[in-house]
Amino acid sequence: MKRKRPRPKHFAVIGAGIAGIACARTLVQAGHQVTVFEKSHTAGGRMSTRSSDFGNFDHGAQYFTVRDERFAKALTTAPGLYKPWSANAVRVLDEHGRVAAAALPSKESHFVAVPGMNALVQHWAKPIQTRLELSTKVTKIERDTMDAQLWQLRTSGEDDSEHVYSGFDAVLIAIPSEQAHSLLQTSKQGAELIKSVRKVSVAPCWTLMIAFAKAVQPTMAHLGPQWNAARSTHHRISWLARESSKPGRGSVERWTVQASPAWSAEHLEDAAPRIQAKLLKAFSEVTGIRAEPTHADVHRWRYAQTTLPLGKSHLWDAKSGIGVCGDWCLGHRVEDGFVSGLELALAVV
Repeated sequence: MKRKRPRPKHFAVIGAGIAGIACARTLVQAGHQVTVFEKSHTAGGRMSTRSSDFGNFDHGAQYFTVRDERFAKALTTAPGLYKPWSANAVRVLDEHGRVAAAALPSKESHFVAVPGMNALVQHWAKPIQTRLELSTKVTKIERDTMDAQLWQLRTSGEDDSEHVYSGFDAVLIAIPSEQAHSLLQTSKQGAELIKSVRKVSVAPCWTLMIAFAKAVQPTMAHLGPQWNAARSTHHRISWLARESSKPGRGSVERWTVQASPAWSAEHLEDAAPRIQAKLLKAFSEVTGIRAEPTHADVHRWRYAQTTLPLGKSHLWDAKSGIGVCGDWCLGHRVEDGFVSGLELALAVV
């Protein structure tokens, strides 16, 4: 007797970072209908790229590694959209900007997406582009008013317009843990999910982006140090990267500087101009570059680096039809986000 094929289901995926897109993409490949909701104007999450008149900045995730064979297989679907970067030659600096170690202990390869870190997520989002609701923030999860077995979502747009999307068999949440916890509470179900997510801890990060328009490769030598990336013990800065050293990034000298988790938390609500001034001063102290940048900007990530992960790849409550995924389930690497979204989708189907 021929087995009856289960009917396609309609899933709501909240969040269009790498976890959400990996989850949605897998469900679509399995024959299901998916609608993805993203509060930003583009897909990417922390695999983001900020444009400027002087070139782009990877102001979120700086690079990625490949350890899981499923992630490696997914990358084969995106030829030319990622290239190796010599981040494994990163320096480790002391408080005064002096090189304390020549390289990271890890020997694994590091990669960046091309032309920006958001390229991979946007490529994988193409199969669901027609069902990707951008600039749409989900404010509440509730039972469908027409069918109590289904879910509906209340949303708000950039213009404060409100809308209700209904008819979902399940809701899969792929946003930062703090935001996921708040949204889960609106569903009035999944008590164990709420309890588990609440235990996760994620630190913030202020990011500085600067460009020096007069320093253009290859006609002019690098400004300051000859290294392209460094981890620092400076009390304000934990990471620096010369964006123009990454493949496919343009020739104008540009730097992305990420503040330390402790300093970011202490100054989380400070005004952007004050943050910019303090990080520029720290950048000069660490690199020795005293030139005035042509362009400077800052971005605040409220949820950047996982300090206490969930300890499992995802959460799925089949009874209520609610699931949760994100890099914070396993750690904070790009690959953690991909694996989390993939394994939630596989658990659901």
